[in-house]
Amino acid sequence: MADITLISGSTLGSAEYVAEHLAELLEASDISTETLHGPHLDALAQSGIWLIVTSTHGAGDLPDNIQPLYDEIASQQPDLSQVRYGAIGIGSREYDTFCGAIEKFDALLASCGARRVGDMLRINVLDHEIPEDPAEIWLGSWKNLLKDL
Repeated sequence: MADITLISGSTLGSAEYVAEHLAELLEASDISTETLHGPHLDALAQSGIWLIVTSTHGAGDLPDNIQPLYDEIASQQPDLSQVRYGAIGIGSREYDTFCGAIEKFDALLASCGARRVGDMLRINVLDHEIPEDPAEIWLGSWKNLLKDL
């Protein structure tokens, strides 16, 4: 089993790129990873550490590739009390629903008992043409929080 499972939800690929970049950085730090782009619930261990990276589209909507996972968790309400997770959202502050997808996912995971490690990162694409850059900075401090788990 991987030390960290990265789960991405992406419409145009930016969240996938961020997840893959963070996986490379974690692997370089001798932390094993598994990166899943829009997995189903049965593909995930219901324990361990997850890192959710998702963009937002439409009116705060989840990308199509991660919506089924969200729906499965919402309908099944699994016990995720053994899951610790990080949350990264990518969006544009031009919209009222800036990073609405990660906020929805965060609330759903918490309702099932999962506990977020550290602060949620909200990346504004208007400020960061390359979203991997702020995600990499965030990852440095987030990794340190994992040592206390």
